[in-house]
Amino acid sequence: MGFKCGIVGLPNVGKSTLFNALTQTAAAQAANYPFCTIEPNVGDVAVPDERLDSLAGIARSQQTVPTRLTFVDIAGLVRGASKGEGLGNQFLGNIRECDAIAHVVRCFEDGDITHVEGRIDPVADIETIETELMLADLESLEKRVTALEKKARGGDKESAQQLDLVTRALTLLRDGKPARLVSVKADERKAFDMLQLLTAKPVLYVCNVEEASADKGNAFSDKVAQRAKEEGAKSVVVSAKIESEIAVLPPEDQKDYLDAVGLAEPGLNRVIRAGYELLGLITYFTVGPKEARAWTITLGTRAPQAAGVIHTDFEKGFIRAETIAYDDYVSLNGEAGARDAGKLRLEGKDYTVADGDVMHFRFAN
Repeated sequence: MGFKCGIVGLPNVGKSTLFNALTQTAAAQAANYPFCTIEPNVGDVAVPDERLDSLAGIARSQQTVPTRLTFVDIAGLVRGASKGEGLGNQFLGNIRECDAIAHVVRCFEDGDITHVEGRIDPVADIETIETELMLADLESLEKRVTALEKKARGGDKESAQQLDLVTRALTLLRDGKPARLVSVKADERKAFDMLQLLTAKPVLYVCNVEEASADKGNAFSDKVAQRAKEEGAKSVVVSAKIESEIAVLPPEDQKDYLDAVGLAEPGLNRVIRAGYELLGLITYFTVGPKEARAWTITLGTRAPQAAGVIHTDFEKGFIRAETIAYDDYVSLNGEAGARDAGKLRLEGKDYTVADGDVMHFRFAN
């Protein structure tokens, strides 16, 4: 299952530095000038989950395979991007292909690093990006109205539904509000997603702070957190500089470094987990002597579709799922203990998989 989170922001806010640390590569050039990232760089990162190691230890699995999330480093947007300024059209297209947006905002002062608008104001930066995305959505939707009205008058029910959604989105956008605030019913979701609106994508604000504020943030990141709270979004604090230094250290040295700077874990772990939650994703596990593996599904997925993530044949021939809750698996020391205690359940096609379930699927060939 490929889920992509696009890293966006103004130039020189630390996007590429953050991306480099996320992927532990130097694939994205980090430099002090706008447009140092021209093509979107793509990197898969493991989603940190201590539960996987616990399960592997109990089952004595030979290897662990974490689930992964894809991050896309998108070149810096500038004011006027919706009209093609900078490399606007290309950047907006790259964002459109992502499932969610990680919006990096500069929350540090540094005279050696130029701010594209000559001041440090993360909330204003957010509004600049949001405005460009809203203007792009406005233009996209307004171009569709005439054709949809014509088809709707002709009795095309699908066009009538789309026109209603377009109208509702335009009302918000014209009022300076993002399309993600449109109230969408379950049976409208697919049609709404087909509109491919930039401002309908869920947003995570990543506050890039100086090293001294990496633990609790600063006055700048506090303002971003308040903004996120007001709009029902999430924010995390990270020091891209610290994360880039951690990323190049051997694993055995990383804990000592974290202790030295007063961090319990890399800030990127919070970014990855927040991105995962932002997309409405959960994890289930398969565990055995050969491997313990984490699998990604969306919240609300039923057992046959969860099995299909492993292989389409598992979904087609689904019979039942042998299921143990994570806490039961751990407290009862594995499958045998859970079975003896009556905690191994046989679930059918209507079972909705819970986060942390340990599963074994039975299927017909």
